[in-house]
Amino acid sequence: MSHHFRYLSTFSLLSFLFLLCVSTASMASSFMDAEIEPLAKKSLLLDIVVVDQTKLVAVGQHGNILISTDAINWQQASVPIQSTLTSLYFVNAQQGWAVGHDASILHTTDGGYSWEIQQYKPEKEKPLLDVTFKDEMHGVAVGAYGMFYRTIDGGKHWTNEFHSEFLNKDDAQYINELKSQDEEAYLDEIASILPHFNRIVQDGRTTYLVGEIGLIAKSNDFGLNWQTFDEIYQGSFFDIARTHQGNLLVVGLRGHIFRSLKNGTPWELIKSNTTALLNSVILTDDDRIIIIGNNGVLLISGDDGISYKQEVQTDGKPLISGVWFNHQLVVVSDVGIKIIKVK
Repeated sequence: MSHHFRYLSTFSLLSFLFLLCVSTASMASSFMDAEIEPLAKKSLLLDIVVVDQTKLVAVGQHGNILISTDAINWQQASVPIQSTLTSLYFVNAQQGWAVGHDASILHTTDGGYSWEIQQYKPEKEKPLLDVTFKDEMHGVAVGAYGMFYRTIDGGKHWTNEFHSEFLNKDDAQYINELKSQDEEAYLDEIASILPHFNRIVQDGRTTYLVGEIGLIAKSNDFGLNWQTFDEIYQGSFFDIARTHQGNLLVVGLRGHIFRSLKNGTPWELIKSNTTALLNSVILTDDDRIIIIGNNGVLLISGDDGISYKQEVQTDGKPLISGVWFNHQLVVVSDVGIKIIKVK
């Protein structure tokens, strides 16, 4: 169980969703407890996960974290920061992590009801966009401009990594020359030269990473080393998922969906009949696949992702992240929690 990202401040939500593809700057945040907001469940929320098949946890702006056992009644958790939170991952029923702006990383040991700070770096002015763990000790958090942190002790310490395998040939040569000539300039360059890492997904022994400039990569050692797939599209990808039948789907800008029968080689472009930005892939318990996106776009496949029917939500609000819970679709948007009856 993992997933998601995004944020709203002086920008409109749609502007920000686009900016994540091209240049994401973290807004200044106060190092203060998140306020209890009666309307938090109707505010901008960016990720939602199912915990232990019995509970939902969602995160969003102002450090809001919400918890529910029925998708209708929501309780606001105690959170020590007000930075916008973009993604969640729970490794079991009790232990979870949330990441967000100001390179923030939070940890819970009570199923999401209270949180402690493991990392908070407003000086970086960058958001973390996703987080995953392979067990209680080993985790990775990724974000804008190739930001990449690793822990091997459950988050007590997070170490920054620079993954030069995502540099193109010219940039790699430039960075190597700069490193030997000017250490300060080198450190400045590596802080912004990599593409945004939008989503990281642990699938069995393989870790997948997708992001800006058509980035799709996989790792067999939990992200220590990466192998990039052949370029299939120059636009950004925002999610990758393995289907019920074991195939791969990636989704991204302008309605792009690609499907692979052989773990990424080759990829087939799937007709989506939309140009909306696609945010998230959701698997149902009745073997359907749902893809959600901006402009209220909802795509449903009953044939393992080969074809889709479209159900556009009448309010046209962006559908940012979603889960299948109690035989229904629960999504988060810029107007909070939405329960969608899928036909």
